[in-house]
Formats: sequence, structure tokens, C-alpha cells
Amino acid sequence: MPQHRHARIRVCHHCDGFASAVIATGSRHLDGTRRTIPVACPACRGLGTLARPLVTAKAV
Repeated sequence: MPQHRHARIRVCHHCDGFASAVIATGSRHLDGTRRTIPVACPACRGLGTLARPLVTAKAV
């Protein structure tokens, strides 16, 4: 059987690919549901993968 080589994805080392999460604050809404705060990984900005930084020209 042929073996395919997939493109290597550079997974963020800070979040291991789980880039966003929802944290419960402990309080509840009036209908009884929990209040939550969405949080994104600061290293990959919620992407889960690392992209190479863009090279920009310096202004002289």
C-alpha cells in the first residue's frame, strides 16, 4: 500500500494546537447558564499553528 506524506503542520508549543478555550467565571446568568470568557493562546493568537514571521523592510 502506498504511504502518503502529509505536509508537516507546525503546532504551537504553548497550547499544543488547542488554541482557544472557554473559562467559566463561577457566576451564572439569570437563566441559570454559566458565564464564560473566551480566551485565545497569546503565542499563536488563537490559530493553533505557528506561521513563519513575515519579513518586512525597515524604513530608513
